[in-house]
Amino acid sequence: MSDHTLAARLDLAISIAEEAGRMITKAREEQGFAHHLKKDNELVTDVDIAVDELIRQRLEEHFPGEARLSEELAPESALQVDAPRLWVVDPIDGTVNFAQGLRHVAVSIGWMENGVAKVGVVHAPFLAETFSAAEGLGAFCNGQPIKPSNADSLAHTLVGTGFPYRKEARKVLLKRLEAVLDHCQDIRRNGAAALDICDIACGRLDAYYETVSPWDFVGGWVIAREAGARVGHLYEVPQAIPVDLYPEHLLIAAPGVYAAMEELLLAADQK
Repeated sequence: MSDHTLAARLDLAISIAEEAGRMITKAREEQGFAHHLKKDNELVTDVDIAVDELIRQRLEEHFPGEARLSEELAPESALQVDAPRLWVVDPIDGTVNFAQGLRHVAVSIGWMENGVAKVGVVHAPFLAETFSAAEGLGAFCNGQPIKPSNADSLAHTLVGTGFPYRKEARKVLLKRLEAVLDHCQDIRRNGAAALDICDIACGRLDAYYETVSPWDFVGGWVIAREAGARVGHLYEVPQAIPVDLYPEHLLIAAPGVYAAMEELLLAADQK
């Protein structure tokens, strides 16, 4: 068993995420950071790396020896981690937004035990919002309880999504995009998956679909599920990978529209 209760882990994760947020805010104010492109034209800044290192240090201080899956420090092991306790970290979700001076930027920290995501924190320093949840303890934004919307029809569903950096990979998603625009209220593309998922959790968006990376979604996944949203995948998850860590074909939605969104997107894929 863990030496820390879920509540204690959550409190520490909030503290670490908010400290990381202060580092991000200071870095933007000083405008001294460099950036370059990783493979697949994905932007990374030296702030991403510095924040990742800060989070690594803090997690090691409080939870020595526990495994970490992090975008900047260990991305190559993304779906190969087989650890009883695992931290899943995105130091800056929305790096392009950060570099461009936009506000949809977040620190995402999730914790998994035996393949089940149990703690999630998503802190948005430029929006002054901290979303948090732990298994069985509810979901919150800045300490206030949150819940998904009461949307019950596609016509009134506001949908969030995103697109991969590789332009050739975007073409296959155009059929989904067309279907959503034809049948739903409208679509939003904010550029930070963790915050899109939290927007489902608190009712700002009604549905979200995308294929991302594990560190983009695990923290928000816990928050959305604890808030009462329905979380799942459009296609079957490979048997060897924990469901809560598998980042492809995510669908997260208010309970009243999940089934209809699932049907709409799967039908679009067949066209």
